[in-house]
Amino acid sequence: MSTEWNPPPPLSPSDERTWAMLAHLSVLLNLVTGMLGPVAALVIYLVFKDRSRYVAYQSLQSLIFQLITWVGGGVLIGVTAAVAGILTVVLVGFLLFPLVALLALIPLAGLVYGVIGGIQCSQGQDFRYWLVGDWVRGTLTGA
Repeated sequence: MSTEWNPPPPLSPSDERTWAMLAHLSVLLNLVTGMLGPVAALVIYLVFKDRSRYVAYQSLQSLIFQLITWVGGGVLIGVTAAVAGILTVVLVGFLLFPLVALLALIPLAGLVYGVIGGIQCSQGQDFRYWLVGDWVRGTLTGA
């Protein structure tokens, strides 16, 4: 009986595409659960980071991008709406409501961007989120 631990085998290219796609499409969970999309991307990252650099990169990008667009966007929308609500007492707040409506598009844009990433990964392409992708790649490679 051997007590030696053997690392799991690397993923096949097909499995890599599937898991990378699912990491990006985890953004759709936010529509139903509110916040489980980043959790799903994190789980995919933790499970497959040692088996596939591609899946690690794609899932970490998805996690960070979802945190920025859903959590950051939600906080920004909430603060702006609160300020607008307070300022409505002096009528200035009414001018901020178009800004609140514009900021409400941030999570929607994140959703669309995540679906695009999922589609590109399912086709075997290397998807990179704007501003996030290069930072994640540098973090994973230690550059």
